[in-house]
Amino acid sequence: MAAPSGAASCEDFAESQELLRVMRTIDDRIVHELNTTIPTASFVGKIDAGQTCKELYQSLMDAHTSRERIIKNCIAQTSSVVKTLREEREKAQDDVALLKQLRKEQTKLKLMQSELNVEEVVNDRSWKVLSHLK
Repeated sequence: MAAPSGAASCEDFAESQELLRVMRTIDDRIVHELNTTIPTASFVGKIDAGQTCKELYQSLMDAHTSRERIIKNCIAQTSSVVKTLREEREKAQDDVALLKQLRKEQTKLKLMQSELNVEEVVNDRSWKVLSHLK
């Protein structure tokens, strides 16, 4: 099960979050994937369980790397926007619209940073399931 690849738009947090949710499908279905990947006793000779597990492992690694890259990219982009808005705010402290935009971007940045924590929990859970195969 390959994770969708695509450039996430960091402009809209909800859109980014939805993309990450879809990309986390492999992690959400890890037990099902293992149950359908590892052969039962009657299929042991017909399926190369080792190769199939390696492929699942690689799919997980690719998915985790892609999601982490997307999240960190959005954090970097949003941090840059926040920095620029702060600099503008220093010059125009009476600009209410600018303050509102700065607050909005700061909130988005905090949400993206918390998404990185969610990613860590999701990844840990998947690796714990896989580690029981050893």
